[in-house]
Amino acid sequence: MHRLLPVLLLLPLSAFAAGDLPTVGGIPIDFILFALTLLGVALFHHATLYVALTGLVTISLYKMLFTGFKTGVGVAGFVGHLGHEWVTIANLFCLLTGFALLARHFEKSHVPVILPKYLPEDWKGGFLMLVMVFVLSSFLDNIAAALIGGAMAHQLFKARVHIGYLAAIVAASNAGGAGSVVGDTTTTMMWIDGISPLIVLDAYVAAVVALVIVAYFAAKQQHAYSPIIKHAHEHTRIDWGRIFIVGLMLVFAVGTNITVNLKFTELAEHFPFIGVAVWVAIILTIPVRRHDWALMPETIKGSVFLLSLVLCASMMPVEQLPPASWVSALALGFISAVFDNIPLTALALRQGGYDWGVLAYAVGFGGSMLWFGSSAGVALSNMYPEAKSAVQWVRNGWHVPVAYVAGFMVLLAVLGWHPDEGHKKTAAGVVVEKPLAAPAH
Repeated sequence: MHRLLPVLLLLPLSAFAAGDLPTVGGIPIDFILFALTLLGVALFHHATLYVALTGLVTISLYKMLFTGFKTGVGVAGFVGHLGHEWVTIANLFCLLTGFALLARHFEKSHVPVILPKYLPEDWKGGFLMLVMVFVLSSFLDNIAAALIGGAMAHQLFKARVHIGYLAAIVAASNAGGAGSVVGDTTTTMMWIDGISPLIVLDAYVAAVVALVIVAYFAAKQQHAYSPIIKHAHEHTRIDWGRIFIVGLMLVFAVGTNITVNLKFTELAEHFPFIGVAVWVAIILTIPVRRHDWALMPETIKGSVFLLSLVLCASMMPVEQLPPASWVSALALGFISAVFDNIPLTALALRQGGYDWGVLAYAVGFGGSMLWFGSSAGVALSNMYPEAKSAVQWVRNGWHVPVAYVAGFMVLLAVLGWHPDEGHKKTAAGVVVEKPLAAPAH
């Protein structure tokens, strides 16, 4: 073992120093290993955590043995890389687990049960329900919004929900989260990385267009398949204590991010202020209502899965990627329907040069095109197993890719393409990295 350590420390030195990366067919092996990891996640839905961890270990060992990291080579380089990324990882972990509790409080506030009684009884009821899912996802996690939408649809349509409408629920939840830094993990990552929420807000220009297209056709499908059947909940009351908890957590998260980026920029690079603020709110509200701690085991498992992919993406040689453009952003939307959008977003953030409003829409809404293309789709398909057919999803949810392209083109026509050259500084075509927790624009 004592002979192996010098090998781990010195073996990648020559390749790293020379700047030459081993390739297959001109593609760096780093990207091939990453693509195989994402492919494994797409194919083995019941073992995603183990696939992601296997990919993380494989890529880490490969980097230590053959190419090194920007922070150094071998084990020392890997440790340095983790030290560079830990603030982002800690922030994401705290936000993912904290927002899971937030979503459960909103669900138990009875607001989702009361909302359907205000819907019309024809196809417009199904249309407006998708609008509700869109709005809920703007301040809840898109997974929670999709599950709430699925529960409402189960009640409104007597459990007879068209697959096209299920696809629309996922699309509405992803569209609603695309323009909000608290509505989707991908936009939260952008926010933590120092991108202004006002820039991400641009995604709503496309998201609203996509929502209208999807909601119209899906509502018509659902009305023809099984019309709306309402049951008024006249005696149900809103639990304002839980609404207070939801509001306080959001205020702490947003307020801390603004304050830190304005006043304590340097400290933000060394401590996960946003994630900690959310958990401070959780602790302070323990006397108000009991938090659903039973969620934590599965939530932590899901968070570790996502963060494993984020770490994998953080080790990719982004200087080898094609230049950022609206064409590559459009393509990432289609790719996110097959591969998880979290690592794709992490790659884009490390590369820089994107219009973040356009990218937020592309990776956020694009995953709706297949049931396993987003976490919201996977979660809703667990509630409705009949949706776990890619063929049926595409056949009945044909309006989702149509809406994706239409929304994307409207966004470009209205706002244009404005790459954020300041997010990642480049010199001679080589990316110069900065800490991921940086001041807002």
